[in-house]
Amino acid sequence: MIIKYKDKNIEVEKGTKVMDALKEEIKNSQNPIIACNCNNEIKALNYDINEDTTIELIDFTSMEGKRVYIRGLIYIMSMAFNELYPEVKLTVNYQLYNAMYCDISNIKITHEMLKNVKEKMQEIINKNIPIMKIHMTKEEAEKFFEENNIVNGKLQLEIKDKKDISLYKCEDYYNYFYGVMPISTGMIKYFDIVKYHDGFLIRYPSRTNPNEITNFIETKKLSSTLLEYTDIHKVLGVDTIGKLNEKVKNGKITDYILLAEALHEKKIAQIADNVVKNKDVKMVLIAGPSSSGKTTFARKLGMQLRLNGLKPVTISVDNYFVEREQNPRDEFGNYDFECIEALDIELFNNHITKLLNGEEIDVPKFDFTEGKKHYDGTKMKLAEDEILVIEGIHCLNDKLTRSIPKNKKYKIYISALTVLNIDSYNRISTTDTRLIRRIVRDNQYRNYSALHTIKIWYSVNRGENKYIFPYQEEADSMFNSSLIYELGVLKDYALPLLREIDKTNPEYAEAKRIATLLSYFESIPEKDIPNTSLIREFIGNGVFDVH
Repeated sequence: MIIKYKDKNIEVEKGTKVMDALKEEIKNSQNPIIACNCNNEIKALNYDINEDTTIELIDFTSMEGKRVYIRGLIYIMSMAFNELYPEVKLTVNYQLYNAMYCDISNIKITHEMLKNVKEKMQEIINKNIPIMKIHMTKEEAEKFFEENNIVNGKLQLEIKDKKDISLYKCEDYYNYFYGVMPISTGMIKYFDIVKYHDGFLIRYPSRTNPNEITNFIETKKLSSTLLEYTDIHKVLGVDTIGKLNEKVKNGKITDYILLAEALHEKKIAQIADNVVKNKDVKMVLIAGPSSSGKTTFARKLGMQLRLNGLKPVTISVDNYFVEREQNPRDEFGNYDFECIEALDIELFNNHITKLLNGEEIDVPKFDFTEGKKHYDGTKMKLAEDEILVIEGIHCLNDKLTRSIPKNKKYKIYISALTVLNIDSYNRISTTDTRLIRRIVRDNQYRNYSALHTIKIWYSVNRGENKYIFPYQEEADSMFNSSLIYELGVLKDYALPLLREIDKTNPEYAEAKRIATLLSYFESIPEKDIPNTSLIREFIGNGVFDVH
């Protein structure tokens, strides 16, 4: 067998493990290697090479490497709890700044408990125990799950064409995590576990500082929004894929669709009421990451503002780009259209100030082909009962509206903050939900393939990390645009697109991971979705003209 690693071709015997074939490369890596990419599939380091293979070693500084590290850390945590407090009902809820927020539903969490768990985790790590993946037939797995009272991993049984059921084993502890795991407990070097509100945080390094646990940055508003939605769906009894699938199979999903939609309407109405309560507010600023549903949200908010006697008027930030020759460039020498300096902030503030003072402005139109602003005679003036509603990547950054007094602005952060878990230990990433939305929308309305969308996703995330997420706590209100049922709807749109990506593409690993996640959902028919739903922004046939 020939393996290709970077610019080297290495001959190995069939069945050689990656960690043996590249032993020196793994040992001498600047950052600890935790997994590998073999022919565009993510594999554990003990993967057997049985064909000619192109290999890339994965460390914690990559997104996939971080996922593997977190899975291993949570596995060790669950193993420690199982040894010390086997009766606990533990749930890994959501991510908060390089940490997962967890809670226990049946026992009060104490500092002493967490101290004991941390010590046990370190003991498990110090032993460097192998984490082995074992395989069973469906019949064997059903019996094993039942006899050992194992809940996590049962969703595998529901996939019709899946014949091989997996579990991870460490000593005599069994559990399942949806994705590649570290090959031993000793690969988890840095962690912390600390009490946080009624739960606790299991903390891990950042990708930029993989060898330390940095100071935790509090995100009170985000945390509060996530906790609120988590609690609501726990009360409703739909907080995991398994429970959602039960509602679909039992013919009760319509009720939960309507409840999810009612929750959206209630929250939007509350935000509109908050805007109106403050008589000084003259402009609403909306920002959020890609595929959050900002456009539909803005339309719905506008309706609620009208009910309160205010008429929303929009002004497009996209018409206020600087002339092309003034546009900053990124580190690669390309025009950086996402940085705030790409906007003519002085002109934008001058126009907003005039509008808020009741004056008339000449509205520019930016020609992206020419890279210049033009004026076609379009005028704009705000009436007494009108309010500006502005949507854009920099809307939470006060630099965008630096000339406008704070009391005249109401800022809203919107994102699809997913609170649905696969099961109690396996969560669904908010970023994954947005990526699936975007794959569907890009295909429906822009004729882009899933391959194209996945290719640019890293760049999209990079812009969000620089220009949106650092300002999210500046918002006066946060709106969670996720819908508990949406992945069951998006599944039938996204899966065929993802399956078009074959193993010859570097994006295959990501496509396979997302496709596997979607395969666990029972399909929810598009016909059951109201035409006013925010999810219509992505699948179409909505009443709001957003494309």
